Amino acid sequence: MGAATAVLTFLAGALVSVAGGALVRRTAIRAGAVVATRPDRWHRTPTPTFGGVAIMAGLIAGAAVGGGMTFAAAPILAAVAALFVIGWYDDVAPLSALAKMVNSLAVAAFFALTLSTFESTPTHAALTMAAIVWFGGLDNAINLLDNMDGLAAGVTAIAAVALAVTFSAELGGAVVVLPIALAGALLGFLVWNRHPAKLFMGNCGSLAIGGLVAAIGLTAVARAGTITSAAAAALIFIVPLVDTTFVVLLRRLAGRSTTRGNVDHMSHRLVAAGFSETGAVGLLYAVGVLGAGAGYAIHVYGASAWPLAAAVAVGVLMMALYLARLPAYAGEDFRALQSAPFAPLLADLTFRWHAGEVLLDLVLIATSYYAAYRIRFEGEALTTFLPGFAASLPAILGCQMAALYVSGLYSRMWNTFGLHDVATVLRGVATGCVLSVLAVTYLYKFERFSRGVFLIDAVLLTAAILATRSSFRIIGRIAARSSPHKTRVAIYGAGSRGQLLVRELLSNPSWDRNPVAFIDDNAAIRAQRILGVPVRGCLDDLDAVLPRVRIEEVVLSSPAITSSTETRVREICGAHGVPVRRLHLEIQ
Repeated sequence: MGAATAVLTFLAGALVSVAGGALVRRTAIRAGAVVATRPDRWHRTPTPTFGGVAIMAGLIAGAAVGGGMTFAAAPILAAVAALFVIGWYDDVAPLSALAKMVNSLAVAAFFALTLSTFESTPTHAALTMAAIVWFGGLDNAINLLDNMDGLAAGVTAIAAVALAVTFSAELGGAVVVLPIALAGALLGFLVWNRHPAKLFMGNCGSLAIGGLVAAIGLTAVARAGTITSAAAAALIFIVPLVDTTFVVLLRRLAGRSTTRGNVDHMSHRLVAAGFSETGAVGLLYAVGVLGAGAGYAIHVYGASAWPLAAAVAVGVLMMALYLARLPAYAGEDFRALQSAPFAPLLADLTFRWHAGEVLLDLVLIATSYYAAYRIRFEGEALTTFLPGFAASLPAILGCQMAALYVSGLYSRMWNTFGLHDVATVLRGVATGCVLSVLAVTYLYKFERFSRGVFLIDAVLLTAAILATRSSFRIIGRIAARSSPHKTRVAIYGAGSRGQLLVRELLSNPSWDRNPVAFIDDNAAIRAQRILGVPVRGCLDDLDAVLPRVRIEEVVLSSPAITSSTETRVREICGAHGVPVRRLHLEIQ
């Protein structure tokens, strides 16, 4: 498929979807096809639905322009049409979650029949069942992902482009048109669906687009026929797959129905963490792009890209673990977990034995060690030295884990992990590296090993441990700085007390304040950033800074601020209607 044809296909899908969205929106409003607000749904204003009609119109237009309306694409288009009808019926007369799942699995079964080679081996039967579960599960995962303005449409558009680019050879010219046309149609639909949404896609849209990308991914994996291609497809769909797994597990732990909708998805918890709705959706878009890039890399470059895939998977796991710590259902999920019969076991595994940390570090050690070989060697040299990786991995795991334990790493809290813990990590990794070298020297006389591998491994492992351990604080700080719900505070005085206040504001969400600026009369620090907060100027600049930075409160941080300065600050802030407070520290 040529580049010009791909562009025309994309544009045709986008333009028809935009125009179709306008028509569908007017028609839905006149017909009363409007989704009312509900406590278990995110939107807060009645919104017209059936936007899936516009998406399907864009898909068909793009496919027609690109030459995708062929016999080769007929099974995929038939599955999409069936799911569109099921979704339409669900929008008109709501089906139960079980009914939707059964219907989607039935469509998946008929689609899998078109991929069958009529073999009768147990392996073929198992693969057929896996294909049906994949299709039905992914279709419903996209349906569940449609829980915030622009989320399902944007994430699916990213996945569609990734499928077209990654599996173009496997899909062929006729079928590869479909994900490109879908991406265009979804981009056009986002004109109406981005926050604040003026049109919803409805179940007719979410089930249809979920079925389309599931069918395309399944076709690509079946034709490639490798574990790597399956892993690539899973990475491309990392957002819907992780979100659905996340919601199902946490609902079960909270003793709630896994099929009953609620505002407990990853997107909702990101908002609860402090992100704006647009910021939460944008972050999940970014995760989708990272997953798509990792999927493309392992499909094209094979084993050399597995460390990248592992890094993306660990990063998404860290984000999910962070979000799982945020209470939903007014805290009922945590109370239910504490009363569960397996709660003591979970507490022991998580907090006493640190099993989660240990398992994570095993993955980090193995991945870093393998990546070091890939970085150090290539070509024939890699073939010569790589057997040493498999032979020595158990010894490396044992040495590194023992060193990390002795260093005291597992007595450190993730929530307070900072610069003071870096020495512990360095000590543990360095000790593990020395022990590893001694181990392979004793076991293998250091034949076909490289000192460079161990140095690279030490650097990679240190970076990986620091990144994972500090991830909770990083996500929390990003959320705190981007939250539109917190009061924007300027701190007068960038000295030790001002910095102490910044740290407390960033780590204590209950204060509902976001430090966005320092004001300080020391000209030497002007335009610098302290703890990530910029110094915006001195007292003479305050009158201009307040409206420009949208300051909502000023806090005087230091007792050294004179009464005359305080009086002047209060006069300037009073003219802008900005309250002024003073920091008081006391021990009672």
